[in-house]
Amino acid sequence: MLNKVILMGRFTKDPELRSTPQGVSTVSFTIACDRNFQKAGTEKQADFIGCVAWRQTAEFISKYFKKGSMIAVEGSIQTRNWDDNEGKRHYVTEVVVDRAHFAESKRDSASGGSPYGDAMPNYGGSQEPSYGDLPTPVAPIATEDDLPF
Repeated sequence: MLNKVILMGRFTKDPELRSTPQGVSTVSFTIACDRNFQKAGTEKQADFIGCVAWRQTAEFISKYFKKGSMIAVEGSIQTRNWDDNEGKRHYVTEVVVDRAHFAESKRDSASGGSPYGDAMPNYGGSQEPSYGDLPTPVAPIATEDDLPF
């Protein structure tokens, strides 16, 4: 069986780090994910997906992301339910985040400031980082006649 989710979206509000009574870090948040299709003459629509992260992943998310930041998450879908004080049953479906990734560069951030703080280096303007001696890309094969099989 497979339960794997990969999403990319923007935070709807600032994530708030919390701790369980046992001291385990957790953060719950919602990301807005644009839908791929749009009916003619209508506004673009988004789905609002609830997510939860634990431990180091929660700490990473709460430290480097804020409202409007784009994030890519990997995880699994979880459903749970509980009864409130009035005996009413509540159901929740959410993504349990295993991994979180930056999905935009510091420059591309829609907010005036950086959502990443000082964690990402400042390369200044349009100057790109130096990656040292990376291997030269392989040239593409010109025609199908050149294929070895």
